[in-house]
Amino acid sequence: MLIVHMDGAKPAWSSGARQVWTEKKRIWIGGMSGAAYQTVIETLDGFSAEWGWSWGDFAANIFGSGMLIAQELAWDEQKIQFKFSAHRQSYKDVTLNQRSDKIFGKSLPERLLKDYNGQTYWLSTGLKQFFPDTRIPIWLQVSVGTGAEGMFGAFDNIVKDDNENIIFDRTDIKRYRQWYLSPDIDFTKIKTNKKGIKLALQILNVIKLPMPALEYGNGKFSFHALYL
Repeated sequence: MLIVHMDGAKPAWSSGARQVWTEKKRIWIGGMSGAAYQTVIETLDGFSAEWGWSWGDFAANIFGSGMLIAQELAWDEQKIQFKFSAHRQSYKDVTLNQRSDKIFGKSLPERLLKDYNGQTYWLSTGLKQFFPDTRIPIWLQVSVGTGAEGMFGAFDNIVKDDNENIIFDRTDIKRYRQWYLSPDIDFTKIKTNKKGIKLALQILNVIKLPMPALEYGNGKFSFHALYL
């Protein structure tokens, strides 16, 4: 689920790299450096007793870099874009808030970056490329997102101390994946001759805007008038 950071660093990084390396070199170095960076983070997780190494995260990192490189080589642009959104989760159950503070951190930046329960990862693509003869704005996108709920531990919701005594047991809370469908905006399609504004739009484009969204999770559909 960490693939989004690779794509997030790419626009700002490649803007400067374009002046130093040839196009193909820039693509390969940009894509592989993202994978290398995330692999280091995953390796650090591997030494954590709380989380551990995840082959799923590692595979996602490689897939994300490969997808970035393939699109740049084939189309010279990212027609399918990785995006990220997050919100802070708050629970009526005090023990869940305490557990979240302990493993994800108390500050807002920590929670947004660490708490998978509040994160959504998106793949966004422009509608105009599928319907070129219509009046659909070139900047209008459709996004498919994925998130998770009920995660209060790496593999389950049971925590033991050094003596194997259970100190946190919330097996009553189901862990499940969520899927989302939502519109979005491709800021890179907004025309501007200002290099500073263009760079800012590229960086902003890694964030999925709050929009209406249809959610499927835990066996049922739900609608959000504004999903963060």
